[in-house]
Amino acid sequence: MTEAKKKVDFTEGKIFFKLVWFILPIVATNLLQMFYNAADMMVVSLSSEQNAVGAIGTTGSFIHLIVNLFIGFSVGANVAVARYVGAKNDNKVQTVVHTSLVLALITGVAGGAIGVAIARPVLVAMGNSGSLLELAVTYTYIYFAGVPFLALTNYLIAIFRAKGDSKTPLIVLALAGLVNVGLNLFFVLVTGLSVEGVALATAISNLLSFVVLLVLLRRAKDCTAFSFRKLCLEKSSLKEIVLIGLPAGIQSALFSLSNILIQSSIVTVNNIFAPASDYQPITNGNAAAANIEGFVYTAMNAVSNGMVTVTGQNMGAEKPERVKPILYNGFLLTTVIGLFMGGLVFLLKNPLLSLYGIVDGAEGSMEALAMQAATMRMYFIVLPYFLCGLMEVTTGVLRGLGKSLVATVISLIGSCLLRVVWILTVFPFYQRLETIFICYPVTWILTALVAFFVILFLLKKMALSHPSVDF
Repeated sequence: MTEAKKKVDFTEGKIFFKLVWFILPIVATNLLQMFYNAADMMVVSLSSEQNAVGAIGTTGSFIHLIVNLFIGFSVGANVAVARYVGAKNDNKVQTVVHTSLVLALITGVAGGAIGVAIARPVLVAMGNSGSLLELAVTYTYIYFAGVPFLALTNYLIAIFRAKGDSKTPLIVLALAGLVNVGLNLFFVLVTGLSVEGVALATAISNLLSFVVLLVLLRRAKDCTAFSFRKLCLEKSSLKEIVLIGLPAGIQSALFSLSNILIQSSIVTVNNIFAPASDYQPITNGNAAAANIEGFVYTAMNAVSNGMVTVTGQNMGAEKPERVKPILYNGFLLTTVIGLFMGGLVFLLKNPLLSLYGIVDGAEGSMEALAMQAATMRMYFIVLPYFLCGLMEVTTGVLRGLGKSLVATVISLIGSCLLRVVWILTVFPFYQRLETIFICYPVTWILTALVAFFVILFLLKKMALSHPSVDF
């Protein structure tokens, strides 16, 4: 397939089918990335460490806190490249591409170093102890060592998507995903390693993805082509990337911070119902369900990623009248994906959870507690997950409009802050899992509604400055 055929121009013609054609590879790509972590947890459940699944699960919020803060800048690269692609400004595309990759290396190294430095005290503060703590720390140390490669990979994916090519990242990550699974099985089943083996497999897979994507970008025949000699930190491009990417990174990081608080609350519930057990059933059950839930989220998040690129291209081409149809098409796609995948996952919950070692048992047993925790999370979060998709679509459009800070403020107040307030004020009086989980769908609805009306307000302002354009 030629590069021209891989790229999609969203500034002309009808939107829906182009959007579907562009987003489906992103859905598949995101699912493959999610499969990295899922493969870690599935394979590690075969090891001799009974808390291995819970250990990896309990690190998720902390890892995302650091990774999202630093890799969030890739959203800025996506928007900036998409705008200049839409404006047909090849020279500026080149500058942004090479500036963003230098920034990726800097933020990747910084994120990895900070993650390693604070891993143990943060995991202790979350309530982890004993073997669960030691396994979580080991996994985290090795994972963060590979974060520079993860950062570079995410920036390269953002560049490919910004020019309308969502298929190349899919192919590359499919290859890396197969390598990851193979290495997981080798390290756990052949060498006898546990969490350290799957963490090492993930790091190697991220390195492979980075190398292949960089080689392909170097061979590109368009304005995004990479050259080592052109690497730079051009001031105006850096500013543009940071102004858009920093709020996105901060938003993701603070969401993770609220999830750390939620994770510590789940550990609290576990200690109430299984205080004297070496096996932590609620922590393990919740971790397994959250990992499965991630597949639903990442599929819908692909629509949000598409919104950033599509909106950015049209704003670069000075066609704001196409933004509202983009928004509504995004709502339709994310609702269909969310309802279908959420319902399917819930129906297949028992066989899916068994892949993580979570199986039902006699009433009151540790196995039954793990299954109950996993099922409850799926009922309150997975089934209504399309509401999260609606929220993600609105914030994606806002970022494509260049209003990344606005998107961040709305999301932080509507979701993050409200969740923290809920956990600090309501949870202490009723320390049950349902108290924790109910805050998710409520905050998704509130955030989506506020962001939607802000978008309509911004488009109305644009209509006043473009009286000749039919909005």
